[in-house]
Amino acid sequence: MEVDIRKLEREAVPEVRALMVDVASRLPSRALFAKDDEAFLYGIVEGKGELYGAYRGGRLVAYTVLAFPGRSPKNLGRAIGVPEEELDRVAALDASVVHEDARGLGLQRRFHALREERARALGYRLLYSTVHPDNEVSRRNLEAAGFTLQFTRPLYGGNPRHCYAKWLDARQSDGERG
Repeated sequence: MEVDIRKLEREAVPEVRALMVDVASRLPSRALFAKDDEAFLYGIVEGKGELYGAYRGGRLVAYTVLAFPGRSPKNLGRAIGVPEEELDRVAALDASVVHEDARGLGLQRRFHALREERARALGYRLLYSTVHPDNEVSRRNLEAAGFTLQFTRPLYGGNPRHCYAKWLDARQSDGERG
């Protein structure tokens, strides 16, 4: 069965949140995933990012978030060394959730490629993403997409997270950061 990936709007937020809560409820540890509230998701679709969903047989089976943190305190670009005046050109690969029924279809890799393409098209220079150190699948997918580990620290209520980043500007990837 084919998977249809499309950009989501405001009316999809309750369905996205329900999928998140459902999938997170079956994770072996609450520390593995930091759930977003509806206010965050509404903020994304209202200009602080983009929200995409994957539908299979007419049912939402996965979603992903491309966030634009701007100069907010949540922007981890600062910790990576991005100057304050460049923070508006940093985007985050935020949550991706895939229902168990849709795992193994390569959705996370497809989501990475889609979000990177959108970030490039919108003029972003750096992408970052966080992942729990025990989330081997997500770590491998980030690394396969060209992301490199920047640091590890407690985030999201004190849970350990690796922070990965990828420079989208060729000059940046050659070590001319800043």
